[in-house]
Amino acid sequence: MFGLFKSRKSKDIAKKRLQLVLSYERSGLPPNIVSEIKKDLVSVFSKYPYFDAKNIEVNLKREDSSREELWISIPLKD
Repeated sequence: MFGLFKSRKSKDIAKKRLQLVLSYERSGLPPNIVSEIKKDLVSVFSKYPYFDAKNIEVNLKREDSSREELWISIPLKD
């Protein structure tokens, strides 16, 4: 039964990765740009104790055929 839930999770992860790869190809951005931005953000926000720099998320999202957005989530520490 636990294997059933695990396979769904793997499928969802694979789907998100494929969407990310396709969005890079359509945008013309280098494939490693999001990881470079994340690395820079972690470096900057690690200096401040108010932020949870280890859990920063950076994503490129396509809202419709003509608009892409860079989403950045920087969580605060409790």
